[in-house]
Amino acid sequence: MAAPASRQDLIDYCLRRLGHPLTEINVDDDQLSDRLDDALQYFQDYSAEGVERLYLKQLVTPTVITMSSSIASYFALGETVRGLSSNATTTLINFNAGDQTSYNVVSSNGTSLVTMGCVGTFVTGETIIGLKSNVSAVVTSFTLGAIDKGYFDIPDGVLGVVRILPFTATNTGLDYMFDIRYQLRLNDLFDLMNTSVIYYQQVKAHLDMIDMLLVGEKSFRYQRHQNKLYIDMLWGVDVKVGEYVLVECYRILDPDQWVDVYNDRFLKRYATAMIKRQWGENLKKFAGIQMPGGVTLNGQIIYDEAVLEIKQLEDDLDRIQEPPNFQVG
Repeated sequence: MAAPASRQDLIDYCLRRLGHPLTEINVDDDQLSDRLDDALQYFQDYSAEGVERLYLKQLVTPTVITMSSSIASYFALGETVRGLSSNATTTLINFNAGDQTSYNVVSSNGTSLVTMGCVGTFVTGETIIGLKSNVSAVVTSFTLGAIDKGYFDIPDGVLGVVRILPFTATNTGLDYMFDIRYQLRLNDLFDLMNTSVIYYQQVKAHLDMIDMLLVGEKSFRYQRHQNKLYIDMLWGVDVKVGEYVLVECYRILDPDQWVDVYNDRFLKRYATAMIKRQWGENLKKFAGIQMPGGVTLNGQIIYDEAVLEIKQLEDDLDRIQEPPNFQVG
């Protein structure tokens, strides 16, 4: 197939470029798969064609406690509950009272208590008690939410984070009638044909500078191998449970979803060179051995040619890439 559309198509294409089936390519199937993975990893890390720029929305999730115990009455919303073993505390913002006929907080399939402002970590199997209602229950599972962890779990494949989009609500939006930019547009730009916009642009730049100095952007830390995005802010104040934070980032293109990646010109040449290097490496230990008919194996030549091809391809890619502008850790 001239245009590979899957892993196997690309492997077959590379083998044909190396001479298969007229020439036997002495590379194991697992080695072929490994070299293709290496080629894809390099392509996705360093080629602009291997990633996409997008915006991820991250939900600010609460801590969730699941219980399985019958109690005499309900917890009170907003009260603090404390674990008798761990001494951890948290504030309830919502819960399902379950079967109200028998006054059980937990239904037959278990009920989740949604909490926020957790201090410490509860222990599975311990008893928690409401400090206001004096209601108690047994913890069966405990899941810490983003509001208490202080970071978001980022999906696999995110190569780097560029920025966190502003999400603080201010009265400087253009939809706010008493905002100065709204008034400038209303009173000074009523006639765009006879009014200069230079002053308006200067005022906008000045307001943006003031906003940057007094408010600024949220600083963050991201490491792609941890898949955790830490944002330095007041969780629960700057953002609340149920709100979203927009993250501008670069994500690796999944070739199984976007099969045209397998037909990328650089990837095809690079994967072929990687397999060729493996082929030469396999044959190097048979140097000088004569085959039937007087043919002598020389894997070193194949290996050296592949090394030069790989270096040339990587140098060519370095010259055409844009400088990285995102944080990778």
